[in-house]
Amino acid sequence: MSTTTGWSGAPRTVLEVLERNVRELGDRPAMRFRDGDGNWQAITWAEYGRGVDQVARGLIELGLEPGGGVAILASNRPEWFLASIGAIAAGGVPAGIYTTSTEEQCAYVARHCEAAVAVVENEERLAPFIEHRDQLPALKAIVLLDGAAGAPGVLGWSELLERGAAADGGEARRRRAALAPGDRCTLIYTSGTTGRPKGVMLSHHNLTWTAETVCREFGLHGAGAVLSYLPLCHVAEQVIGLHGPMEAGACTWFARSLETVGRDLLDVRPQVFVAVPRVWEKIQQRIAAAAAASPAPRRWLLAWARRQGRAGAYADQRGERRPTLYPLAERLVFARAKERLGLDQALLCVTSAAPIGHETLEFFLGLGIPLLEVYGMSECTGPGTFSLPDRYRTGRAGFAVPGTELRIADDGEILMRGPHVFLGYFNDSEATSETLDAEGWLHSGDVGELDDEGFLKVTDRKKELIITSGGKNVAPQPIESRLRAIPGVATAAVVGDRRNYLAALLTLDPESLPAAAAAAGSPATDIAAAGRCPQFRAFLEERVDAVNATLARFETIKRFAVLDAVFSVEGGELTPTLKLKRRVVAEKYAAQIDALYS
Repeated sequence: MSTTTGWSGAPRTVLEVLERNVRELGDRPAMRFRDGDGNWQAITWAEYGRGVDQVARGLIELGLEPGGGVAILASNRPEWFLASIGAIAAGGVPAGIYTTSTEEQCAYVARHCEAAVAVVENEERLAPFIEHRDQLPALKAIVLLDGAAGAPGVLGWSELLERGAAADGGEARRRRAALAPGDRCTLIYTSGTTGRPKGVMLSHHNLTWTAETVCREFGLHGAGAVLSYLPLCHVAEQVIGLHGPMEAGACTWFARSLETVGRDLLDVRPQVFVAVPRVWEKIQQRIAAAAAASPAPRRWLLAWARRQGRAGAYADQRGERRPTLYPLAERLVFARAKERLGLDQALLCVTSAAPIGHETLEFFLGLGIPLLEVYGMSECTGPGTFSLPDRYRTGRAGFAVPGTELRIADDGEILMRGPHVFLGYFNDSEATSETLDAEGWLHSGDVGELDDEGFLKVTDRKKELIITSGGKNVAPQPIESRLRAIPGVATAAVVGDRRNYLAALLTLDPESLPAAAAAAGSPATDIAAAGRCPQFRAFLEERVDAVNATLARFETIKRFAVLDAVFSVEGGELTPTLKLKRRVVAEKYAAQIDALYS
C-alpha cells in the first residue's frame, strides 16, 4: 500500500527551520526548564538562535571539523538542544549517548562516531572519556555542563559559550551556508538488542520532512506545549521533543526526571504526550489500585463509565454513534481523570517503541483516552505508521505515514520506502546493504500484516521468533504482553527456542505487588516473599492458565519461574526504551531457564 499526499514543499535543513522561528517567533518561549529553586524558566526562540550560534563558533574554536562527531552524554535539558543543533550549525554531526550506558558503551559510541568533542553532563560522567582517552583518537576537548572543569582538556559550558561569543563568525556562517538538505545531519545509535549499536545516519531532509508531516497530520502547528522526558538520543524524543516542536513553533518543557513526569504533566498539560508501553502500564496500575480502594458506589460508577468509554471508542472506529450516556460518563469520570493526570489538554496520547498489551489499550479506552499506536524505528526517522484521533484501530499500529510506502514481503517482513528512510549506517556498508535494498526499501526486521483498511499489525521481530523443537514458529511478544497484564507482574520473557514447549520468566512489580498479593490472599509484601508464597504462586498459575486459554495449544506456557530480580536497563536485560534483550536474559538466567525444562 502506498500514499502520495505527503509534504510538497522544498527540502530544508534543520537550521533553516530554526532561523524561521527566530525571525517570526523571536520573543516566544521555545524551551522551559526548572531552575535550582524549582521554578520554571523560559528560553525564547531568539535566545535559542543566539545560543546555537555561540555553540557552533565555540565548537569550531575547539577544533571541530566539518563532518566531525560531537558526542552528547546528558539528560534532557536545554543544553542538549543547544549542543546538538550547535554541532549541526558548525557542520558537525551530533550523536547522543544513553545516560544508562556503561563506560565501555559510552566509549564505543564516542569512538565510532569519531567524536572531536564530547559534551558531558557532570563530573560523574567524565570517566568514559578520561579513562578511555587512548581509545578516542579524534577527541580534542570535553565540555562539562555542570561542575568544575579541572581535568586537562575539559572546559565548562560557560567557557564554550564565551569562546564562541569572542570568535569571528565567518567560518561558522560559511559552514552553515554550505549545509544541504540531503547532508548527514545526526547519528541515532540503535539500542543494541542484537549486538553492538549501529549509527543510523539521518539527513536534514529526513528530519524536517518527518517533523513537518507529523505536525501537519496531527494538527500541531502552533501547538503550545510538549513534555520532554524520554531519552533524547532516541529517535522518538528527537522527533517529538526537538524537531517536531521546532517545526510547529511549540515550546518544549523539560521534565526534571522520569520519576517526576507525573507531577510535571500537571504543570505542563501538554498537547501531545508520548510514552512507551511500560509508562502507560504503570499509570494503569496506579489508577487500578486507587479504584480498588474506592468505596463501592465509586467502583460501580467507574466500572459503568469504563463500559461506556470502550463502547464509545469502538463506535468511533466503526463510524457509528457513541452510546447515549457517553457524554455523562465523560463529564462524571473521563474529564476528571484526564485533569488529574495532566492530560486534559492533550490532543494526542501516543504509545510507541515497543508492543503494548490489548488490556492496557482497552483500559485507557475506558477512560476516554485512546492510545494512538505508532510503529517505526530509527532507520525511518521514527514513525513508519501512525494513528489519528479520527482514524485508529485498537490493537493496530496505524497506517503508512502519508507520502511513504509500506508493504509486507513474501516472508512477512515489514518494508518501508519514502523520504523518511535513512541514509545508511555510519561506517558500516555491510549492515546498510542488509537493511536497505537497491530499490530503496527499508527492511525492518519486523513481521506484520496489513488489513483491508491499510492498518498494520506487528506480530514480532523476524529474528526473535521462537522455533520449537516441533518446528512451530511462535511470536513471543504478544504472549509477553498478556503475561505483563497479570496483576503484580512487571515483565515477562517467553523462552523455548529449540525446546519442546514454551516457558516464561516473570518478574514482579514492587509498586503493584502489595495490592495484587492482598487480592490473592497472600501475606507477601515484597518480591522475595511473593516468589516463595504458595498462595501467590497459585494466583499466578490461575492467571497464566487464563492467558493460555486465549492462545493456540503450541503457544501456551507450560511452566514459569518467578525471579527475585527485576529486569532493568542497569541490569542489562532492557534497552533504554525498555525493550527486552533476549540474549542477555538467556545468558543471565540460563540456570533458571534450564530448570524449567528439567
